[in-house]
Amino acid sequence: MGNVTVIGAQWGDEGKGKIVDWLASRADVVVRFQGGHNAGHTLVVGDQTYKLSLLPSGIVRGTPSIIGNGVVLDPWALKAEVERIAAQGISITPDVLTVAETCPLILPIHRDLDALREDASGAGKIGTTRRGIGPAYEDKVGRRAIRVCDLAHLDQLDPQLDRLCAHHDALRAGFGEPPVDRERLKRDLADIADFVLPFARPAWIALDEARRAGKRVLFEGAQGVLLDVDHGTYPFVTSSNTVAGTTGSGSGTGPSAAGFVLGIVKAYTTRVGSGPFPTELDDDTGQRLGERGHEFGTVTGRKRRCGWFDAVLVRQAVAVSGITGIALTKLDVLDGFDSLRICTGYRIGGAQFDHLPPHAADQARVEPVYEEFEGWGATTRGARSWSELPARAIKYIRRVEELIRCPVALVSTSPEREDTILVRDPFAG
Repeated sequence: MGNVTVIGAQWGDEGKGKIVDWLASRADVVVRFQGGHNAGHTLVVGDQTYKLSLLPSGIVRGTPSIIGNGVVLDPWALKAEVERIAAQGISITPDVLTVAETCPLILPIHRDLDALREDASGAGKIGTTRRGIGPAYEDKVGRRAIRVCDLAHLDQLDPQLDRLCAHHDALRAGFGEPPVDRERLKRDLADIADFVLPFARPAWIALDEARRAGKRVLFEGAQGVLLDVDHGTYPFVTSSNTVAGTTGSGSGTGPSAAGFVLGIVKAYTTRVGSGPFPTELDDDTGQRLGERGHEFGTVTGRKRRCGWFDAVLVRQAVAVSGITGIALTKLDVLDGFDSLRICTGYRIGGAQFDHLPPHAADQARVEPVYEEFEGWGATTRGARSWSELPARAIKYIRRVEELIRCPVALVSTSPEREDTILVRDPFAG
């Protein structure tokens, strides 16, 4: 039995929460390895709905969980999420949650900068969640970050604050804002330190011990491959690498630890915020997909843009992230459509493309080339085996496999944990 890495293979919001929760019952450890609290995972367990942003999805099952060093951590958001989940009956203690000592912290000044930039961008808005994710990653690579381990040494923080404030004060001045209130920041950090430090440990040691003991590790990605800072629709991307290759650097394990890479893919396509979307539907069909799929962001509440399944983009995601198999989610949302479409290629002028060009000007001119399918009259909702699926639904799935050049490992037919068709066991490799 090996490890499994779960990543989104579209623009996020593919239903990773349910799939990770489903797999977590068979994992010994669950790890978040990138992103921040801009990611939202919704888990439906019986009559309870859990909304997670920072906590690994396995935490709801009591599976030992790790927030890896590749995550940027807002300690106040972590405290609020732990308290919210505790109110739903899930106790989060240091016995079940580890936070990597080397996680960079998202500070109030990062949230400020995120909002100031977005407000000043006008029509050029990227569509960030304004939670400080990008600015925190900038300070990490700029070697200005305050990290979790620094909370245990606040009396030695002044040299780091000198570097940090020199950078942010100049940026704030450009927006007409006052300098960073250093003393308030120090007080805020002192106030939150007692909450965070009991969870802080060397995550890489815990993962090395798990490897030596032969334990199964489930790596949980945030956002989606098409939002990867290198491989996504730049600049309308997140500020981290979302591909499966980040599991090693974002958690303190080697690249071989990724194991079976499971890409989560909706049976159609959605996107939150700005950026190119070749198959977007600004019509009644798009509205119907959004209403049936309850397409609103877990974190922001923003309405998601909806469109037909884009096999071109998913094929790219499969290639750049080394996806072994996909979990096809929300198949039931397509129930009742008379006809369905899958994008199989693009046209730009008279030229044909089998991938999305990297330049925004080319992306804006893209016209999708569609293949049409007859819909199915019967329902797929709640199906737990192939035999319960309509023949046309199976035909649709098989064509998706062919077009993206990757087999289906799981099919999800409702938000409920058990409404899942297992085709190939990811933990079996």
